[in-house]
Amino acid sequence: MSVEFELNGKPIAYDGPADTPLLWVVRESAGLTGTKYGCGVAQCGACTVHLDGSPRRSCVTPISMVARRAVTTIEGASSKAAKALQEAWVELDVPQCGFCQSGQLMSAAALLEWVENPSDDDIDGAMAGNICRCATYQRIRKAIKLAASRMGAKA
Repeated sequence: MSVEFELNGKPIAYDGPADTPLLWVVRESAGLTGTKYGCGVAQCGACTVHLDGSPRRSCVTPISMVARRAVTTIEGASSKAAKALQEAWVELDVPQCGFCQSGQLMSAAALLEWVENPSDDDIDGAMAGNICRCATYQRIRKAIKLAASRMGAKA
């Protein structure tokens, strides 16, 4: 099966089985390794990408589902929210091992695209299922609030 879609703003075509997980197309076919394989069952969030602007676990998303749609990975995350988050992540030393961070950033970026001034409950809801083995959750929350404030919100 041939599937055409947009990957980080560029057209791409994938020829292969329709049930191939998007994660493997991104990592193996497109060579974009920022999106991580964690659990393979959509429970850890390491594989989070944006599908038409919404966070999606790529490990359980069949490539057939992305036909004629837009996929954004951490390598293509360039929105105002993504940039503010990346700066806050560095400033606050959020990552320790770093493995989960691309998924964390993609979920957080979607949140800030939808909610200008996220509450703790908003953050908890948006980040649910993004597991950090190093338990940097408090720094993640602080970085999201810092990024929101720099985007013009009162965090």
